[in-house]
Amino acid sequence: MSTSATIPTSEELVSRVAELTPLISKYAAQADTERHLADEVVSALAEAGLFKLGTPARFGGYEAPMRTWLDVCSAIAEADGSAAWVTTIINSQGFILGLYPEEAQDEVYSLDPEPLICGVFAPTAQCRKVSGGWQVTGRWYYASGSPHATWASVGVPVTNEEGETVDQGAALIPRSQFTVEDTWFTAGMRGTGSNCIVAEDVFVPEHRVASVTAGLAGKNVEEHPESALYRSNLGSVLAITAVGTHLGLARAALSLVREKGQVKAIPYTFFPRQADSTAFQLQLAEAALRIDTAHLHAYRAADDVDRAAAQSEHLSMFLRARVRADTGYVAENVCAALQTLLSAHGAASFAESHVLQRIWRDANTSARHGGVVGAVGYEAFGQVLAGLDQTLTPLL
Repeated sequence: MSTSATIPTSEELVSRVAELTPLISKYAAQADTERHLADEVVSALAEAGLFKLGTPARFGGYEAPMRTWLDVCSAIAEADGSAAWVTTIINSQGFILGLYPEEAQDEVYSLDPEPLICGVFAPTAQCRKVSGGWQVTGRWYYASGSPHATWASVGVPVTNEEGETVDQGAALIPRSQFTVEDTWFTAGMRGTGSNCIVAEDVFVPEHRVASVTAGLAGKNVEEHPESALYRSNLGSVLAITAVGTHLGLARAALSLVREKGQVKAIPYTFFPRQADSTAFQLQLAEAALRIDTAHLHAYRAADDVDRAAAQSEHLSMFLRARVRADTGYVAENVCAALQTLLSAHGAASFAESHVLQRIWRDANTSARHGGVVGAVGYEAFGQVLAGLDQTLTPLL
């Protein structure tokens, strides 16, 4: 076990991202083609400590607040959305590992001081109770970062000796006990390597199974008095961290379209520069305001979670539902802004060699992730506003 003497600030971490931006950008097109991140990028991110946002401080991690997660992952996304998404997932799984029994944490970090954990919450597995743990067989789609993962945290139905499901859990499995099936063929977020994890009759000891139900119910508030991060609401953490990528993609697109507008003409008009056109100016303004709106909602959600965690409070249902709606609204505003920016820039946006089309594909693909899609969050928030008790998703 080790501890970090100095935990870097958000500004320091973003500065590290800036130093890596040329490298990440260099390999972004390759990742899109090969459907996974380049080894060079993963190694550089790891060496810069950018996979430690969710790692417990006692193991050398940063236990960073949600605002820092947004700052770091959005900065990476300005260079490559896939690299940002994988960074988000690995950090999120580091956070989830912090909710496992301490014996599991000690085991993982003693064997692998800087683990790269991929994971899928859906309990798409068969789980049989045996002495000391469970035998697990399953297939889990879609595990971002799986080509480089050293561990997987996967959803399982927790069963008793009679075979009855008594809880929903997450099981930690080392790389030696699972395989990765190459299934990730998509329009966007191609570089995330979000393949299928396969485990066949793997024994998982009891200490490597955590209760997802307990985590969603806020039991971590009681169990982690020493750390604000691990008192954060699990469902809200997963929602907020998922949209950092969108913020960075939006900023990158706005910057590029503004820059090119100074020299790019508007075909079939008398405008030698797009920047001279009132129509172009209006489109820029609309897109910029939507991007600002996305940032405001993302940071409000992050502040809600950080504040409650600092005060050792389980986030209220009202705020949990609003966070979920906020994050969906972030993704929708970013996608709308990108639609406007691509129209402003013109048909060249869709050339295969143009970075704008990759940004557009990545943002629109990730916005349809089950934990991000806006309609679910709006309905959940609307139910609370309407005074109803039921919820439509456990991830609140």
